[in-house]
This record gives sequence, structure tokens and C-alpha cells, in this order.
Amino acid sequence: MQGGGPLPRPVDPAPLGGEQFPPINSVPLPGQGGADGFEQRDPSGPSVASAEAMQRLADRQAAAGEQGNSRVEGFEASIHRIKEQVLPRLLERVDPEAAATLSKDELAEEFRPIIGEVLAELKLTLNRREQFALEKVLVDELLGLGPLEELLADTAISDIMVNGPEQTFVERKGKLELANIQFRDEEHLFQIAQRICNSVGRRVDQTTPLADARLKDGSRVNVIVPPLSLRGTAISIRKFSAKPITLDMMAQGGSMSQKMATMLKIAGASRFNIVISGGTGSGKTTMLNALSKMIDPGERVLTIEDAAELRLQQPHWLPLETRPPNLEGQGEITIRDLVKNALRMRPDRIILGEIRGSECFDMLSAMNTGHDGSMCTLHSNSPREALARMENMVMMSDIKVPKEAISRQIADSVDLIIQVKRLRDGSRRVTNVTEVIGMEGPVIVTQELFKFEYLDESADGKIIGEYRSMGLRPYTLDKAKQYGFDQALLEACL
Repeated sequence: MQGGGPLPRPVDPAPLGGEQFPPINSVPLPGQGGADGFEQRDPSGPSVASAEAMQRLADRQAAAGEQGNSRVEGFEASIHRIKEQVLPRLLERVDPEAAATLSKDELAEEFRPIIGEVLAELKLTLNRREQFALEKVLVDELLGLGPLEELLADTAISDIMVNGPEQTFVERKGKLELANIQFRDEEHLFQIAQRICNSVGRRVDQTTPLADARLKDGSRVNVIVPPLSLRGTAISIRKFSAKPITLDMMAQGGSMSQKMATMLKIAGASRFNIVISGGTGSGKTTMLNALSKMIDPGERVLTIEDAAELRLQQPHWLPLETRPPNLEGQGEITIRDLVKNALRMRPDRIILGEIRGSECFDMLSAMNTGHDGSMCTLHSNSPREALARMENMVMMSDIKVPKEAISRQIADSVDLIIQVKRLRDGSRRVTNVTEVIGMEGPVIVTQELFKFEYLDESADGKIIGEYRSMGLRPYTLDKAKQYGFDQALLEACL
């Protein structure tokens, strides 16, 4: 078979795709201005929006690494220098054991004449403001946590992160910033870390370089020291508000809608089994504390944590805390041991600070064996992932149970999953309230009652969104009916 020769070429070829499909570069992009609300895109370069995005990326790359060490300047620097001269001479004249028995105010009174003598020896003259500042710094050094004291006293700070003696970051209103404090050296920082751990019976040194502890006000502390930390001793402190946060306060602050707050109040009062899911610093413990205010004062509540940080307001509340192994590796008491023991202590509710492993199975057993109203937190990005993590945690333990049986126990035990998130503008919000309905084949069935929907971002970077009710009839209505909250729950969810 012979070919018919080459095809004739068109004299004036049409644009690629024909007249019906003009080139992409000639199509206006929505939202880019222009005569009729559009801006013509330049065929030779990127769009304006794309150019702005690329410029932001370039700015971020140029700014990386600019923030370095904490710098103590001005008035604080001068007081810091004087303290370095005064402290050694002061310690020669003070009995540390006797000083430890005094309060900060009493110690300041005792120190005042001695500090005056030392300053006279050093031929230093201070005004009244400088003398008070020096007294405070010296008392903090001897009885408190040194430079950390002023950060702990600042109510606007929610997190303190010490990355070695020369760099400390703090979180204010959800944003990280460099703090204006500095430690004398690595030994000074290590002594403060040891002081924190020793106050709660924990140890931190080269043989046990990791430690979880807490401060007197309940703030959570994590310490990691060399050789694991390569930049020196690292201390992470999660501060908690001195004033307890309620669900109403969260609703007023925009963390949830008023209807969501009503629904969660009913869930706490009606003894729903609740799992609070979220990432680090998203507000899981705060939510657990707020929910616990809805517990009946006549109920016996046991809380179990690695480092006790829950602050319940109930009169009949017993906190339990795990214990790490001793130097010989003996005597460790895990969360699982405490959950097993708690079941013998006649609890009405068991609250776990956080589940990370095999204790998940014991928690589910407690929820399923007459301890309705039990609560716990876990790390997860969504309610569906929270269920998958609970399955995995049970399967990681030495309990030989088929996956379907584990899924069924989760579906029978858990009533509600509350998903909390810290958004990129620093705000903490309840993004999902999801009910666990039951099983459909091998799959756990859930239904979403509320969700937060992202809409836009304001000029100052604040995220704008709305809380939506899905308008579904709650599956837990029968449980709420036993406590007389069925109609209120229905109205909140619809």
C-alpha cells in the first residue's frame, strides 16, 4: 500500500487548541484587578500573586539565621555585671542552709544590710531602683530559678524554651520571640535544671539525661542535658494560667462557638467518654481542665499523669503520678500500673493526662466497665487519625487481640472526640467535635457535629473562619436524656 504524499501545511496556523481554546497566557486570572476586575497576565513572566509569593520566600530565606543569641543590654546588663561581683562575696557571709529556710521577702530583708556592706567594699554606689533590682536578682539566684524568674512572672508568656546558656525563646500570644535573658555559663544553667528536678524528686545528670518535672504552680517542665543536647542544657517550660480557663471563656475568646460550648458542657455533665486530640501546644490539657469543671462535686475523680499538671476544681480529686526507674533501673511505675491500681480505688471517673502506648487498652477497659465520664488526651491531627492511633497503641502492646475486636472496643467505649488545633496565627481553636457511633463491618463509624471552616486571612495575619453545626441529631442523645439534658443537647447541635 502506497502513501498519498505529504499533507499540505496551513498558511496561517491557528493558535494551539483552535479558536475555541485561546492560549492560557491571554486568559485573565480572577481577582487580579484590571478594567473589569481582572488583570491581564504578562505572557513573558509570572503573575503578580506568584511574584509576591516568590518575594516572600526570598525574604524568609534571607532572614533565616538572623536571630542569634539572647543579648542582655542596658539597665539589665549593668545589674547583671554588678551581681557577678557581689554574689561570691555575699555567699561568703551567708549560710546557704539557713537562707533556704526563709521566704523570698524575709531573705531580701536579711540581705539588705549585707549587700550594702559588699557594695561599700567594692566602692559601688547604686540608686534606689538599682538596689531593689540587685536584691531581686540575688534572691532569685539563691532561692529561685535565676534568670527564669522574670519570665515565669510575666503572665503574657505561655512557653519558655532555653536552648543552652546563651539563647532563650519565649512564646507570647502564639508567636515565638527571643528573650532578653542570659545565663552565666553552662554550669549555672545545669544547676537551675537540677534545682527544678530535685524539687519533685526527679534526677537529671549524664546517666539520666532526660527528665519530666513540674514547678510549684503546676507548669510542666522538660529537661534534656548533654551529651544528648549538643548546645548545652535545654529546658522547656509550658506555663499554665493562674486563673482557671472555662468553656465560656474559650467561647468568648473565639476558641469555639457558644453552641459548641453548650454541647461540651452537656458532654462533661452527662458522663460522656471523651478523647481530646491535638498537636503539641494546641490546648489539650487546657480543654481537659475546662471540661472537668462540669464533673459533679459528689464524684470521686482520679487523674493519672507522667508529670502532674491537671488542676481540677472538684473536692474529691486524687492525682496520681508515675515514677521513673532508679539508678539500678528498678522501681519504675508506669501509667499502665497506675490505671490498673486505680480500678481498685473505687473511682467514678478516671482521667489520663495523655495516652502514648499500651495503657490505651486499660483506659478503654475502664470506659467500658462502669467508669463512664472518663477522659484522656492523645496526639493526633484529626478525629479519624485519633481512632487509628488508639488501635495502633493497643496493637503495640503485648495484648494479643484481633484488630476487629480492638476497633469494636474503641467504638463501644468512646463517645466523643474533640479536635483542638493551634493555627498558624497562634490562635487555638476547637476544629472538630465528632461522635463515635459504632461499627459498620470492620470500620468505626463517626459523625461530625461541629467543625471550624477556614474562610480568609486578615491583613494582620489573623485567620478568619466560622464554626458550623452540621445539623445532625446526636447519637449520644439517649445518654444525655438520663441526666435531663436531651432537649438542650438537641437544640445546641441543630
